[in-house]
Parts: sequence; structure tokens; C-alpha cells
Amino acid sequence: MWNRRHALGTLAALGGLNLLPARAQFRVEIAGIGATQLPISLLRFRGESSCPQPISQIIRADLERSGRFRFVDTSQMFDETGTPAFADLRTQGSDAIAAGSVTKLVDGRYDVRYKLWDVVKGADLGGQSYPVPTGDLRLAAHRIADAIYEKLTGERGVFATRIVYVTKGGGRYSLRVADADGEGGQVALVSPEPIISPSWSPNGLELAYVSFEDHKPVVWVQNTATGARHRVANFRGSNSAPAWSPDGQTLAVTLSRQGGSQIYLISKNGGSPRRVTQSMAIDTEATFAPDGQTLYFVSDRGGSPQIYRQPVNGGSATRVTFSGNYNVSPAISPDGKTLAYVQRQGGLFKVMTMDLASGSGQSISDTDYDERPSFSPNGRLVMYATRTGGQEVLMTSTVDGKVKTRLLSSGQDIREPDWGPYGR
Repeated sequence: MWNRRHALGTLAALGGLNLLPARAQFRVEIAGIGATQLPISLLRFRGESSCPQPISQIIRADLERSGRFRFVDTSQMFDETGTPAFADLRTQGSDAIAAGSVTKLVDGRYDVRYKLWDVVKGADLGGQSYPVPTGDLRLAAHRIADAIYEKLTGERGVFATRIVYVTKGGGRYSLRVADADGEGGQVALVSPEPIISPSWSPNGLELAYVSFEDHKPVVWVQNTATGARHRVANFRGSNSAPAWSPDGQTLAVTLSRQGGSQIYLISKNGGSPRRVTQSMAIDTEATFAPDGQTLYFVSDRGGSPQIYRQPVNGGSATRVTFSGNYNVSPAISPDGKTLAYVQRQGGLFKVMTMDLASGSGQSISDTDYDERPSFSPNGRLVMYATRTGGQEVLMTSTVDGKVKTRLLSSGQDIREPDWGPYGR
């Protein structure tokens, strides 16, 4: 339909069932300066040189990507058992400092420890120990970054969450689950057929997607831990664009079972769908508001693709986007206050954000071929796919567009990201 890559905002898929290890495929480039950034120092962890993962580098990259921190280098050297020279740090302009250690235990695990100090107050803000197997070292680093972020900002961090995305290379499509920084990926599905628009369940245990393995688009749900999967929508015509309800029990899907493409609600276990939209136009790409009472979706009922909203239990649709003649791929922030979407500007596609109360919008993208924005669970970041330097990559941006992170691939095209919920 209107998206440059996929018709009807749908998705396609698959292959195997079990999560398999995948080679790391990303490095991070961060650009931009946040409006207000907290100056912080982070020391290299004692014992890190003998650890399979660069713990302090992972923590630093996480915090930088948030746009909330500016790092201040210091010559001080100590671990979580030491004491900072607060006066020197204040002179250097640092407001906080974190240090830690990594120790290999006799059972083969690693004990990762950290402590955080408030430099301005000269106060110990506490720390924690994470005894983890080798495979969870990155997760331990992400959790430390989350703890530092929350302690210093008062908001929950998202670095230990996961994302899902699709790669294409060598004539094959892969559905991959990875850490929020794009590393630590596992392959959930592989297929010679396209895979698009995967969607996380609210509890982070299931993925909905569309597979063309039946020679038509069919909506599936798959358990990320076991690989077990089942068809949810396999009706005559197209079955596409699944989106989870906040309670995780229902999917909004686009079906053409009665002719034109319309939005329906269906149990995640399948069954009889209930039609929500009643137009003669093409209605697709639905997404639930956080309260579960409203659907945002794309329709060309006004002559061009625009974003509308409508009560889940029926009622008239209200147009939301008015600037531009092509606005698609709506995503709603976790607090329900901000809309992210893609706007076509001439022959370009740009990620936009809109304050829903005022209707004011802005572009947050420096690239020209953006698609499928998705909010982080704390609503502070937006992830999207785009094309740059001849490759399709993933980007994250702060909601104000001031700090962006480019996750660079190793050669495969990357598309269709969705940011998972808290918990894993």
C-alpha cells in the first residue's frame, strides 16, 4: 500500500522455531547534544581486561545513547571499594562517578559489582553485585546502566530491554531478537520469504508477525522462549499488521476477508474476529493507545494516507494528522501523549513526532528513508529503520531529535524494528 517497502503495513516471515545464537552485528555511533546533560565520570572496572565483555564501555554507550549524560574523564583509579576524591572531581566538573569490578568466580561465573557516588554532595548512592554466567555479562552491564540512569534521573532505564528486527541477506530473511543496543542477537526465524512488522506482546514473551509461507499473508504468534507458534488469522484474502492490546490478550489486525482492507480485533489464540472500522477505504496499521480504549490507524478515506483514531468499541473516526498528504506507521508513546509516525516529504520519508494535545509536530530524523518508528518503554527514545550510506540500518533518537544513535550492520539490510517492553 503506502509504505515504500510493504503493502498494507503488514509483515511476512519465517522458518525455524528455536532461538539460535547470532554473530554480533552492530557498533554504535552517537551524534548530537542533549539540551541538559548531567556530567558524570565512569571508571574502567577493575578486572575488566580479563573479562569477555567490555563492561564499562557498554555502560557508557548505554548512558550516552539516552542523551541525558555527558562524560567527564578523570585520572582517578579505584573500584567499588574505594573512595573518590570529591574535591578534584568537582573541580573537573563532574557531578557523579561510578566505579566497579569484574571477578571470575570458581564456578565459572563472573561477579560484576559497581557503586555510584554523588560528587556534589559527597554521598554514596549505593551499588550492587551481579553474579552472572558468561552469557549474561552484557545483561549485567545493561542493568548497571539502568540502575545509574534511574538513580540520577528518577526515571526507569531501558538498556536491559530487547528489540526485534528483520534482516535480509543472501536471499534469506531472519527475525532477530537483540539487546536494546542491537548486540547479543539471537535468530528466532529464518525464511526465504520476507519477514516484516514483528510486534512484541506486552509481557515480552511472544511475538506476533505475518508469514507468507502459506503463499498468502497469515498472522502468527510465536513464543520467544520455546519457539512454539500458531496461526491467529488465516482468512480469505490478506491477514496483516498485527498489534497487541495492552492486556496482551487481543490483536488488532488488518483483514480483507470482506473485500477491502479493514481493521478487526481477534484473540491472540485465534477465533472469530470482530470488525472495528466500517469504511470503504483502506484502513490498516492499527496500534492501541496505552489505555486500550482507542485505536490509532492509517486510512486513505480522505483521499490520501493519514492517521486517524477511533474508540475500540465503535464510534466515528477522528483525523489526527493534517500536515502533509502522506502520514503512516503510527506509534504511541507509553504515556499516550506523543505520536511518532512517518511522513513523506516529496520523495523522502521522515520520522516525525507530534504532541497529541497541541497537534504540533516536528521531524526528528536526519535521514531520508525512514520507516516504522517504535518507542522505548520509558518513552524517551524512538527507534526506526532507515537507509544511509547505501545500507539499511537501525537508528534511535531522543524524542526531541537532539541525540541520535546509529546501529551499523555488517552488510545485511535491516528493517522492521519493534522495541520490547520491560522485563525479559
